Amino acid sequence: MIKTSCFRGLLLALLYKSTVCLGHVEPEKPIKKSPRNVIFILTDDHRYDYMGFTGKVAWLETPHMDKLAAEGAYLPNAFVTTSLCSPSRASILTGQFSHSHTIVDNQAPDPGNLTYFPQYLQKAGYQTAFFGKWHMGDHGDEPQPGFSHWESFPGQGVYYNPTLNINGNRVAYKDSTYITDLLTEHAVDWLDQRDKKKPFFLYLSHKAVHAGFQPARRHKGRYKGKKIELPKTYDQTKTGEYRHLKWPQWVADQRISWHGVDYMYHDNRDLHAMVVDYCETLLGVDESVGTVMDYLKKEGLDESTLVIYMGDNGFSWGEHGLIDKRHFYEESVKVPLLVRCPELFDGGKTPQQMVQNIDIAPTIFDVAGVQKPEHMPGVSFVPILTGDTKAPSRKEVFYEYYWEYDFPMTPTVFGMRTDKYKYIKYQGIWDRNELYDLENDPEEMYNLIADPDKQEIVKSMLSAIYDWQEQTDGMNIPLKRTVKYRYGDYKHENEY
Repeated sequence: MIKTSCFRGLLLALLYKSTVCLGHVEPEKPIKKSPRNVIFILTDDHRYDYMGFTGKVAWLETPHMDKLAAEGAYLPNAFVTTSLCSPSRASILTGQFSHSHTIVDNQAPDPGNLTYFPQYLQKAGYQTAFFGKWHMGDHGDEPQPGFSHWESFPGQGVYYNPTLNINGNRVAYKDSTYITDLLTEHAVDWLDQRDKKKPFFLYLSHKAVHAGFQPARRHKGRYKGKKIELPKTYDQTKTGEYRHLKWPQWVADQRISWHGVDYMYHDNRDLHAMVVDYCETLLGVDESVGTVMDYLKKEGLDESTLVIYMGDNGFSWGEHGLIDKRHFYEESVKVPLLVRCPELFDGGKTPQQMVQNIDIAPTIFDVAGVQKPEHMPGVSFVPILTGDTKAPSRKEVFYEYYWEYDFPMTPTVFGMRTDKYKYIKYQGIWDRNELYDLENDPEEMYNLIADPDKQEIVKSMLSAIYDWQEQTDGMNIPLKRTVKYRYGDYKHENEY
């Protein structure tokens, strides 16, 4: 039987307005365009609404991000395929889901057969450079394919006095050198010394704002004593109300774990104080954005260069009694996505269409005049920015997260989100799944999984998840051979 849609029956009428299906679209026509310069700025753990212009945190100031949004576009419905550093970064670089590239956690080794999208740009004549946090599976700081210039550090790195691997040579920095400033300075220097006759692609990947948060010294104390408004779902798991709301038991149990608000990172720190550190650390990133944009303006490149600012995953600050990421709730899976290119589209846009991190490579290919490989299921979001309503767009996003040895509190998750509903399915745990009506319940407070009138929707979304997994070879969990020999440390079997 030929399937013409990823939904059947009732859900087809309820959720879809087009025939875009299973997280990808019909093959795009060959591209013939002049290559455009591109800068991609990636931050770590930056939550989608923690920017001044969103108003989420009244006292937070991010003037350069605000300007980027005002002169470009803010896409509030940007999602990752997996809310975790390495899987998300691998999805950005390969344009594939986690089960396809198989870097499913922060220790999983590279299978050795991956192609990163900057490699295609190099073949198209681009000069490419990488600055900052790579942290993709078991990789260290060694130069990676696709980049003609390379500056990185192993793992999470450090905020102060880092050592950078610069094209194979390690250079140590002292005197309270701050990593955000150092990476920005080196990225701008590379731009200034590049071959002006070739198009460029710059990948600036910040350590910030990953925990434990450390702001630049000039920003320390800026928000001292400030507090955020706690989310509506902050206390439900503590009071037992989660049973009435039909949340899973694992969510309540995690409240007193590493990723719970009552034992955050196995410490008794105040949540508001941690948010202050987070926001003060973000100030350095905002200044970095301003420095890059100032350089482009000085060189007369600010109108023509496509600038993309994005986070590798979201971050919860008390929603459902949780902090950090991994889960499929909105605050964890959504990321900031700012795009600017005056030659390409008018500024001040806030398009509501859903996009994912697997769409980054196709979007850059779109403006670079590079044909998207068939193995990439993503789609360019340039038509969203230019207002091309005839172009195919994403009508759903799929999500996956695989249980980790060091963080067993969060189970394996598979999920699907549309503009209307979110369905969350758990694997390997005796607990209930979740269904939320996002239009009427944006805080995801009321789990409708057992409602009699929602059973057709549940069945259809579950079927769609299985269809997605089957058609993208995702029906097997990609286990990796790692040896756990001491708490907090991993080695591959051949290194033990």
